[in-house]
Amino acid sequence: MSSSTEWDLLEEIIVGRVEGAMFPSWDRILKNTIPKNALPDYDAQFSKKGTPIPDYIIEKANIALEKFITLLKSEGVKVRRPNLFEFQQKFSTPLWDVESGVSCANPRDVFLVINNCILECPMADRGRYFEVFPYREILKDLCKNGWNWVSAPKPTLDEELYSVSASEEYPYSITEFEPTFDGADFVRCGKDIIGQISHVTNGFGIKWLQNFLGAEYTVHVIQSKCPEALHIDTTIAPLAEGKLLVNPEFIDFNSLPKIFYDWELIEAPKPDSFITEIGGYRVVSDWMSINILSLDDKRVIVEEKQKSLIKTLKDKGFEPIPCAFEDYYIFGGSFHCATLDICRKKTLRQ
Repeated sequence: MSSSTEWDLLEEIIVGRVEGAMFPSWDRILKNTIPKNALPDYDAQFSKKGTPIPDYIIEKANIALEKFITLLKSEGVKVRRPNLFEFQQKFSTPLWDVESGVSCANPRDVFLVINNCILECPMADRGRYFEVFPYREILKDLCKNGWNWVSAPKPTLDEELYSVSASEEYPYSITEFEPTFDGADFVRCGKDIIGQISHVTNGFGIKWLQNFLGAEYTVHVIQSKCPEALHIDTTIAPLAEGKLLVNPEFIDFNSLPKIFYDWELIEAPKPDSFITEIGGYRVVSDWMSINILSLDDKRVIVEEKQKSLIKTLKDKGFEPIPCAFEDYYIFGGSFHCATLDICRKKTLRQ
């Protein structure tokens, strides 16, 4: 059981939970990553910091999740879920404290799977410091079944890590004080791992990952043109060997790593209009449209309202599977973010 690409045949996956989700009590990074058009209303929208997200929002997201899980199971995918967890509890380290955690909605952020190694990521968000805990039963089971369960160096998240204001040296929320990264800032193409610098991933973090993986792997870095860059899976999506979906607003095609020079680059269409104000909260980019999940190198789960993307994928020979998921967006992700694939089987197509 292992997973080394984004497109091999999906057999087993972890899907996040939204029960007990909280408005982030520590939001220094969040303020820098939400869409610019949300900033004028930010204080009003997030005045309930450190309090539970309303039940009706949780319920709507859970309906979307259950339909998504039913779809996965109907396609032959085994689904695992994290345990329920009390995110409202205050916690601290010797250097800082927060009023609450957040949720376990997006396992892709918390872990990076490389073959049969599952790596706990050194996340830069203080409110997510203990977000690995709901997954411990899954981690223990994987370890008992031969997986290498590793935790990157736990960051101190000292004040020196955070950039007071954007500059040429530190254009995002963090400095190079210590290595930090989210798993969702990377996509996997076998021995080639593609990552980006963002508000949560720094060069030191990428350097640590390359050192950890060793010469057998190469970590390539892309440069996002998005000033709110947070996670690579709204920028590029490897769909199959030699086929890459690219967001033309966030990336310069000519600046992609050399490994993509002989790949077919598929330009993602402008996102179709979707709900960005669920419960009055706007937190994600329109390009959540390409936060898709491949079941293999043909079948791709896509938000059902993204008609332009569905057509583009069909025209390129893929088999898009529509699924309603907009009600999940308030939790900061779509199909890719909300999941972590732990078993993908290589297949040979005729």
